[in-house]
Amino acid sequence: MTKLRLGPIADDRPVRLTIELPAAVHRDLVEYGRILARESVQAEITPAKLIAPMLARFMEGDRAFRRQRAMLPTDDELSPGRA
Repeated sequence: MTKLRLGPIADDRPVRLTIELPAAVHRDLVEYGRILARESVQAEITPAKLIAPMLARFMEGDRAFRRQRAMLPTDDELSPGRA
Protein backbone atom coordinates (compact mmCIF):
# COMPACT_ATOMS: atom_id res chain seq x y z
CA MET A 1 0.00 0.00 0.00
CA THR A 2 1.35 3.44 -0.89
CA LYS A 3 1.41 6.11 1.77
CA LEU A 4 -0.46 9.30 0.88
CA ARG A 5 1.12 12.67 1.65
CA LEU A 6 -1.74 13.64 3.96
CA GLY A 7 -2.33 11.91 7.24
CA PRO A 8 -5.49 11.99 9.33
CA ILE A 9 -7.43 15.25 8.99
CA ALA A 10 -7.58 17.27 12.23
CA ASP A 11 -10.94 18.67 13.23
CA ASP A 12 -10.12 22.38 13.38
CA ARG A 13 -12.26 25.50 13.58
CA PRO A 14 -12.86 26.40 9.91
CA VAL A 15 -13.11 29.70 8.07
CA ARG A 16 -15.78 29.58 5.36
CA LEU A 17 -14.48 30.03 1.83
CA THR A 18 -16.27 29.57 -1.49
CA ILE A 19 -14.26 28.33 -4.49
CA GLU A 20 -14.91 26.88 -7.92
CA LEU A 21 -13.02 23.79 -9.01
CA PRO A 22 -12.76 22.12 -12.39
CA ALA A 23 -14.88 18.94 -12.41
CA ALA A 24 -11.78 16.76 -12.92
CA VAL A 25 -10.12 18.24 -9.81
CA HIS A 26 -13.28 17.65 -7.79
CA ARG A 27 -13.47 14.03 -8.94
CA ASP A 28 -9.83 13.54 -7.95
CA LEU A 29 -10.46 15.09 -4.53
CA VAL A 30 -13.43 12.77 -3.97
CA GLU A 31 -11.29 9.76 -4.86
CA TYR A 32 -8.38 11.00 -2.74
CA GLY A 33 -10.78 11.36 0.22
CA ARG A 34 -12.01 7.80 -0.24
CA ILE A 35 -8.48 6.41 -0.37
CA LEU A 36 -7.31 8.48 2.60
CA ALA A 37 -10.34 7.42 4.63
CA ARG A 38 -9.62 3.78 3.86
CA GLU A 39 -5.92 4.17 4.80
CA SER A 40 -6.60 6.05 8.05
CA VAL A 41 -9.70 4.02 9.00
CA GLN A 42 -11.96 7.09 9.03
CA ALA A 43 -15.33 7.88 7.54
CA GLU A 44 -15.23 9.19 3.98
CA ILE A 45 -13.46 12.55 3.81
CA THR A 46 -15.11 15.26 1.72
CA PRO A 47 -13.19 17.47 -0.71
CA ALA A 48 -13.91 20.48 1.52
CA LYS A 49 -11.99 18.79 4.36
CA LEU A 50 -9.05 17.94 2.08
CA ILE A 51 -8.37 21.32 0.54
CA ALA A 52 -6.96 23.12 3.62
CA PRO A 53 -4.48 20.37 4.61
CA MET A 54 -3.40 20.01 0.99
CA LEU A 55 -2.78 23.74 0.67
CA ALA A 56 -0.94 23.80 3.99
CA ARG A 57 1.24 20.89 2.88
CA PHE A 58 1.94 22.62 -0.43
CA MET A 59 3.00 25.87 1.27
CA GLU A 60 5.05 23.95 3.83
CA GLY A 61 7.03 22.37 1.00
CA ASP A 62 7.54 25.61 -0.93
CA ARG A 63 11.06 26.71 0.01
CA ALA A 64 10.79 30.10 -1.71
CA PHE A 65 7.62 30.87 0.26
CA ARG A 66 9.25 29.87 3.55
CA ARG A 67 12.33 32.03 2.78
CA GLN A 68 10.22 35.06 1.89
CA ARG A 69 7.99 34.63 4.95
CA ALA A 70 11.04 34.37 7.21
CA MET A 71 12.22 37.77 5.96
CA LEU A 72 8.92 39.49 6.82
CA PRO A 73 8.82 41.52 10.05
CA THR A 74 6.94 39.95 12.94
CA ASP A 75 3.79 41.52 14.44
CA ASP A 76 5.92 42.75 17.38
CA GLU A 77 8.25 44.58 14.99
CA LEU A 78 5.30 46.28 13.29
CA SER A 79 3.66 47.48 16.55
CA PRO A 80 3.76 51.25 17.10
CA GLY A 81 5.52 52.52 20.20
CA ARG A 82 8.06 49.72 20.27
CA ALA A 83 11.32 50.81 21.88
